[in-house]
Amino acid sequence: MKIISGNANTALAREICGFLGEPLCDATVTSFPDGETFVKINENIRGRDVFIIQPTCPPTNQNLMELLILVDAARRASAARTTAVIPFFGYARQDRKDQPRVPITAKLVANLLVAAGVNRVLTMDLHAQQLQGFFDIPVDHLYALPVMLKYLKSLTGDDLVVVSPDVGGVKMASAYAQALNAGLAIVVKRRITASEIQPITIIGDVEGRDVIIVDDIVETAGTLVGAAQLLREQGARNIYAGVSHAVLTDLGIERLSGSAIKELITTNSVPTRASSGGNITALSVAQLLGEGIRRIHDDESVSSLFDIKN
Repeated sequence: MKIISGNANTALAREICGFLGEPLCDATVTSFPDGETFVKINENIRGRDVFIIQPTCPPTNQNLMELLILVDAARRASAARTTAVIPFFGYARQDRKDQPRVPITAKLVANLLVAAGVNRVLTMDLHAQQLQGFFDIPVDHLYALPVMLKYLKSLTGDDLVVVSPDVGGVKMASAYAQALNAGLAIVVKRRITASEIQPITIIGDVEGRDVIIVDDIVETAGTLVGAAQLLREQGARNIYAGVSHAVLTDLGIERLSGSAIKELITTNSVPTRASSGGNITALSVAQLLGEGIRRIHDDESVSSLFDIKN
């Protein structure tokens, strides 16, 4: 086994290596003065099982190109198999033509990864699970729920409601509600712009109860903050948010700091910004991803890691 990391989240890569008891492969990943990416793998990887850890978080295009070039370098160095470990899969929301003359960028990225030489993908909490079908290679899709479950249970009592911030997130919220033995509610919203939403109503009873809003990704936090405000107006007691990937912008951090959300619980699938404030808790997914890597390397089943009810 050889584990290589790009520059997107080296801290997570080191944690994964620590869990597996494997050293991080020596690789140079830098840029030329004109911005072009330069990669050199400084160890022999001929015939090795190579895992390249690189979430495609902001700067998305830079990190994606680093991943593609690392994969090409591994292929040309005669690696036996190359697995792209993508804790956060960027461009996943562009998965269909919802307007005339727009691309399906998620499929394009899948094609690029396969063309570069990826043999297998290991990822976590895709925005849409059907993205697995965009690949003609195996995709192992893990869930952050097992990592977040214990912490979420420590925050709240028995009188808990899990809230989906929109209709599309009901399946994920339902899995959390079942695992936490909690109630379920849904926020009905209307999107105004890419960064602004208008919550309309809540389906379900939240009055006097602790609530956890669950989602797969937060950027500008418009959906979360709008949902939290509506929940507060409907009498919710303590409001928490559980989000797999916190790809926060400055606007998102500002909105969260002044919102009704008591704490945002997320993972370290992407680097958590130091300026994010004290109400954000990032849980490590190094053990989850590390176990997935170990099982892939040993040709063992990873189906138990797929189980969202775990």
